[in-house]
Amino acid sequence: MEFGIYETLMLACLVLLLGRFIVHRINFFTKYNIPEPVVGGFLIALISWAIFAIFKIEFTYHKELQESMMYVFFATIGLNADFAKLIKGGKALIVFLVVAAVFIIFQNGLGTALATLLGLDPRFGLIAGSITLTGGHGTAIGWAKDFMASGKPLLGAEEIGMACATFGLIFGGTIGGPLAYRLLKKNNKEELSPEEIRHREDTHEMTDKAFPTEKVTYRSVMLTVTLIAVCLVLGNALSDWNAQYSFKLPTFVWCLFIGVIIRNLLAHMFKLEINNEPVDILGNVGLSIFLACALMSLKLWLIIDLALPILFILLVQVTMMWLFAYYITYRVMGKDYDAIVLSAGHCGFGLGATATAVANIQAVTNRFGPSYKAFLIIPMVGAFFIDILNALILNVFITFL
Repeated sequence: MEFGIYETLMLACLVLLLGRFIVHRINFFTKYNIPEPVVGGFLIALISWAIFAIFKIEFTYHKELQESMMYVFFATIGLNADFAKLIKGGKALIVFLVVAAVFIIFQNGLGTALATLLGLDPRFGLIAGSITLTGGHGTAIGWAKDFMASGKPLLGAEEIGMACATFGLIFGGTIGGPLAYRLLKKNNKEELSPEEIRHREDTHEMTDKAFPTEKVTYRSVMLTVTLIAVCLVLGNALSDWNAQYSFKLPTFVWCLFIGVIIRNLLAHMFKLEINNEPVDILGNVGLSIFLACALMSLKLWLIIDLALPILFILLVQVTMMWLFAYYITYRVMGKDYDAIVLSAGHCGFGLGATATAVANIQAVTNRFGPSYKAFLIIPMVGAFFIDILNALILNVFITFL
């Protein structure tokens, strides 16, 4: 059964409302900061699985809506990236980038080692490593095609890749909150007042008052919509141009990159200040709808078809991600509140996607207060730098396999 763009949008919004309803009524999800889109979307994915198992009916949603919302979200991340503020957090950004790169090496080293020990082609270890877990579904498809077209075709690479990426997306959105809760409890961090929590949940404020706040008006919203549209048009054009080369960046990275350029050109050359509040609001709308679409369209039955050795590798990868974030990311980033939020975000893009990472840190900051550093570093590293690093590190591993 195929749903068009309007039906997909309607269902995604209903999923978000469902997730909010469940999270606010089941203490476990609130306590461990599980994002609302993850809860609602995963429930719908389970229902879809049951329908497929009983009636053999498979639901297909409008992919372009999901992709467009992802581009909108990353465009707003770029429009929020003021170089003046980026320079202030430059050292932390570089340190976190190094931490993320080290984890990619660990991820692929563990994957290939376990695959070899279990008698599998070591390339399956890369698929159950950073190709799918750090890279996501898009990276999984790209590398699977390369493996299938190689002199030694890797049969089942695409199906297993999609299943691994699905597995990672689920766990990336579920372990970040509990990890953050454990660290927050260890640091005796108190929650915000109920009024502040309700305000942050209603407004989805991404930062503290580091940005000047202005009244949201028709003009400020229209300016933001216009800038987002420019990011999407130029981002897609650059992605099409980049397609002719062997080293490619995903379209959403180009949208983010254009957003960064526009923001800083307007701010520093034309002295035009951008009201960040509508940028935050529209970005969070894009993020929420994207996550709802991505999770409710998951084909969970693909995970059941995974060979037991691949499933074992994935479970070990999840364990390593939790331990790495708890003992390394948190400590290296300063062992403070910002470090806790960054650790939760690292779980998101280390196993799933940058959007999941942002949802993780948003779930934490809604209850315990803002973290400007985390909302600056996680999207920049997770959406921009990590794809470049991942491609470079993967090429090194493949050279030695």
